[in-house]
Amino acid sequence: MPSRREGWPLAAGLAAGTALDALLGDPRRGHPVAAFGRAATALEARDYGDSRVRGAAHAAVCLLAVTVPGAALHRRTRARPLGRAVTAALAVWAVTGARSLHHEAERVRISLVRHDLASARETLPRLCGRDPSQLDETEVARAVIESVAENTSDAVVAPLLWGAVAGIPGLLAYRAVNTLDAMVGYRSARYLNFGWASARLDDVANWIPARVTAALTAACAPLVTRVNLVSVVQTVHRDGGHHPSPNAGRCEAAFAAALGVRLGGTNVYGGVAEARPGLGEGRAPDPVDIRRAVVLSRAVTGCATALAVLIAVVTGA
Repeated sequence: MPSRREGWPLAAGLAAGTALDALLGDPRRGHPVAAFGRAATALEARDYGDSRVRGAAHAAVCLLAVTVPGAALHRRTRARPLGRAVTAALAVWAVTGARSLHHEAERVRISLVRHDLASARETLPRLCGRDPSQLDETEVARAVIESVAENTSDAVVAPLLWGAVAGIPGLLAYRAVNTLDAMVGYRSARYLNFGWASARLDDVANWIPARVTAALTAACAPLVTRVNLVSVVQTVHRDGGHHPSPNAGRCEAAFAAALGVRLGGTNVYGGVAEARPGLGEGRAPDPVDIRRAVVLSRAVTGCATALAVLIAVVTGA
């Protein structure tokens, strides 16, 4: 049985890495995730084929390329508590992105408050992949809040939970899976088959974290609104499953209920319109709600960090 003492270096690294991200944000140069993306793109140029088998092989090679070194680092630092804590902290800093998420959301909010719709549209692609060219202020605000909700799970809660239960390889493997989904997980003519495995891996990897994010959002809701925990949970249960993603809908429904707004609608990706179901029963969102969404996301980040630390200590990962 692992001891609590064995889990403290990883727990300390998770907390320190989250603090580094909050203080410094993403590394400005030589970002490891960007390097992984370039390597995956180079590999795709060689191994692409309109086939699920080829796509699965691509995902497997990319995943092994980061998981094997991560497992080696985890093993080599087993008897070196300080080394494990430092390595885990650097890994968390590299694979999480709360500060960048909140910063970009605030940039859009400021543009909307100044009624500078052109600037808000220009910044939006840094948060999500939808076409902003025809969005009005309300639709831009909705897009930002939906992105903050989904990425609170993808960029914060999920990597922390995977790190807590699987250590350094868990952190790196999760970020690889999530990045691959962002690169090839689209339902386009090129990636419908090739990206299938990456998309399904991402669905599996985020199934529990998305629901934990929804639960933490419900718990933190009183910080930004008078809506109670039960109301948020009911909205997630009623609306979350209607979203085309098995995970994003839970997070977005939780934020919609917590903020008292209604999310969902028609989004345009690469010229293709997708109708999304309504989430929540509130009013249309406005720029003030972006600020409240950021506050809520920060609260969820703090709670997720505490939960991950607790899991690491108890399991001794």
